[in-house]
Amino acid sequence: MNKESLIEKLAAEANLSKKDAECSLESLVKIIISELKTGNSVTIVGFGTFSPRKRHARGGVNPQKPTERIQIPEVVVPKFKAGKTLKDALKK
Repeated sequence: MNKESLIEKLAAEANLSKKDAECSLESLVKIIISELKTGNSVTIVGFGTFSPRKRHARGGVNPQKPTERIQIPEVVVPKFKAGKTLKDALKK
C-alpha cells in the first residue's frame, strides 16, 4: 500500500474528503518527526511506539576500496516497537 491508497482508505473509513485525509496524515507524520527530533517517544496505544535511538560511531570498510578503513559517525535513527493489539491482530 502506498501513501495515495492509504489516504483513500483513511478518507473512506473516517468519512473525510481526500484533502482532509491527506492533511491529517501529513500532520501526523510531521508531529511524529518533530517529537523524535526532540528526543521524545510517540506511543499510539494498541498500535506501537516510535522512539529515537542512537547508533554509536563505529569503524567500517569503504566498499569502493575494501582495504581502506573508514569511521562511521554516531547517528540518531527511528525505532518502531509494535503494540500488543497490532501483534495479536497479525497472529490470527
